[in-house]
Amino acid sequence: MKNPTAHSLCRNSFLGIEVHFVTIWVLNSFIAEVISRDERQIIANHNLHSIYLYHRDSKMRQFYMQAYIIHADSMPLLYWGRVLGYPIQKSQRVTYVDWIHPLMARAEAEGWRVFYLGGRPGVAARAAERLKERYPQLVIQTRHGYFSPEENDAVLEEIADFQPNVLMVGMGMPRQEHWVLDNLERIQANAILTAGACFDYIAGAIPTPPRWMGRMGLEWLYRLLTEPRRLWRRYLVEPWFLLPYFVKDLLAIRQHRQRARQWHDQSTKCKSEPGSKNN
Repeated sequence: MKNPTAHSLCRNSFLGIEVHFVTIWVLNSFIAEVISRDERQIIANHNLHSIYLYHRDSKMRQFYMQAYIIHADSMPLLYWGRVLGYPIQKSQRVTYVDWIHPLMARAEAEGWRVFYLGGRPGVAARAAERLKERYPQLVIQTRHGYFSPEENDAVLEEIADFQPNVLMVGMGMPRQEHWVLDNLERIQANAILTAGACFDYIAGAIPTPPRWMGRMGLEWLYRLLTEPRRLWRRYLVEPWFLLPYFVKDLLAIRQHRQRARQWHDQSTKCKSEPGSKNN
């Protein structure tokens, strides 16, 4: 897959992964460029759970190699980047709970066609109805994520028939990333987004964390308290497996801070301007 001639973005490397700290405005502008050029690109995201999977799943690593933008969906990543000296702003942490409405508003205004694949039967459809109430001109179609391997061809045909500009795949990690990677050459869409439980929140199937908790980096606590049986391992066990990567970053903190100074010198180009130069 060829890289677009659109945005070149500053990648930050720590915890053994690469991530872009970009704003919602940059992400929406990138999608607009990809659509205008009729290209196909993946927009991925990283949080501590995905980093844990990344270091243990070769297929996840292959997926992230295919992504053109990897945005930060985690306040701990933002805080850790700051510890290492990077001049990161809170607006450069983008979670779908905050992004979905600016994205749907832009889709309605631009006439983008949106397809959401994921969730339990009926959940995504209910979320789409709620979005249509708020964005009446939005062109959107959904399909639940509970399908067998034998149904995969039919799912791809349904997506192709709709001809989406934006395909949101919300089947949870790592299934959604594996599915995109396995079917990438057959997916007919411009921007492919791995969206997790985004529509479950819109539909009310999962309680939405208060945004003040998101801004303070406490979403994980809210989710742990509301879904302890499903999420206890993700939030209480997995981060300990990343401890060697935190230590490695601290041992290389001088190099990180040197890169951070270079990153700061180019920050006006890298953080929010379309068409910026790569660092």
